[in-house]
Amino acid sequence: MKVLVVGGGGREHAIIWKIKQNPTVEKVYCAPGNGGISELAECVPIKATDIDGMVEFAKSNQMDLVVVSPDDPLGAGMVDALQEIGIRAFGPVKAAAEIESSKAFAKWLMKKYNIPTAEYEVFDDCEKAIEYLKKCRYPIVIKADGLAAGKGVVIAEDFDRASEVVRDMIENRMFGEAGRKVVIEEFLKGTEVSALVFTDGKTIEPMVSAQDHKKVFDNDLGPNTGGMGAFSPSRVYTPELAELCMERIITPTVEAMNKEGRTFKGVLYCGLIITEEGPKVLEFNARFGDPETQVILPRLKTDLVDIFNAIIDERLDQINIEWDERAAACVILASGGYPGKYEIGYEIKGIDVITNKKDKGNTDMNEDVLIFHAGTRLENGKYYTSGGRVLGVTALGGNLESAVEKAYKEVEKIHFHNMHYRKDIGRKKESGIFERTI
Repeated sequence: MKVLVVGGGGREHAIIWKIKQNPTVEKVYCAPGNGGISELAECVPIKATDIDGMVEFAKSNQMDLVVVSPDDPLGAGMVDALQEIGIRAFGPVKAAAEIESSKAFAKWLMKKYNIPTAEYEVFDDCEKAIEYLKKCRYPIVIKADGLAAGKGVVIAEDFDRASEVVRDMIENRMFGEAGRKVVIEEFLKGTEVSALVFTDGKTIEPMVSAQDHKKVFDNDLGPNTGGMGAFSPSRVYTPELAELCMERIITPTVEAMNKEGRTFKGVLYCGLIITEEGPKVLEFNARFGDPETQVILPRLKTDLVDIFNAIIDERLDQINIEWDERAAACVILASGGYPGKYEIGYEIKGIDVITNKKDKGNTDMNEDVLIFHAGTRLENGKYYTSGGRVLGVTALGGNLESAVEKAYKEVEKIHFHNMHYRKDIGRKKESGIFERTI
């Protein structure tokens, strides 16, 4: 079997690492990939958003399976285009992926089908939005309607800041076309949980829970990032709470998409916040989260390719999905300055001491520690930084505390110029109600 994975970050590295464990997979390609991925797959210089280029490559190289991983190509209809020429593709079609690519659509869907979420209004007129802000309670949450690389959410503490953000999004196009329309919603207090499920539109199979850390600095300070680390399982997502979320949120959402003629087949990511009033939806994603994938897939015991194929064929009910009982933690190593301006091209040292590649014969390799590359390039046998988020160091442990400490122990072995990481990933125990972080 020949498999093509679309994307080039830490999430894709984790997906490819898992795909390679399937004995029927003979060759894996990744477009565009990165330095670490190039050790596991053949990287192809096609942009993840180049639908025509990706379709042509998949067709000419007779791919047996294409996994469309990032949000942008899903929202643009890459799965649709692949299916049209008879290529098996994993991921939701464009109409289903709109649950992520349009926050306004997602909010409309939840309102129509009584799925608990924050109260909201949608605006494409700047002056009307600012007039509305005069009547709001603060803080308030302002979201770009479209995809903005995980950075299109701003929590405004007062009217002046809120009106500035609205003007930047709608008039000044801070996020391009993604911010042409904005969602203004009430600020919710609570503890956040990432609840992901596999679904073929009929059967829903939950994954183990996870919790992401969006802010760039310790104690949830600073601007939002794509994610500075994650751990699994969540300390607050009890079996009883998981059952409640399945009953009130996840199942109704999948059923709502069916009723709207937008059957969702793939990975549905539910960004939840556990409030005093119960669980509510912050956002939906139409794919694996990043870096949640780097702590969820290492805990997956069932073959991932088998799951992908079962979803495509709508026979997920025939798959028994099993999970490792160990906990997992992932710490992201980023370039200094991220998510703002940062420099790249610095050599990364220490990766040779920790490796996921068992066939390298590295005696220092620890099977409980995995390095997933997000922004690296490989040149003459050396890794160099090539992005904002550079590496994800994942560790498995008998409990969450041991997994976290093991991950940080391995982090200390890696060095590059201006390396930045949070030192509190998974170390802050949740008790009671916390301010939301996205």
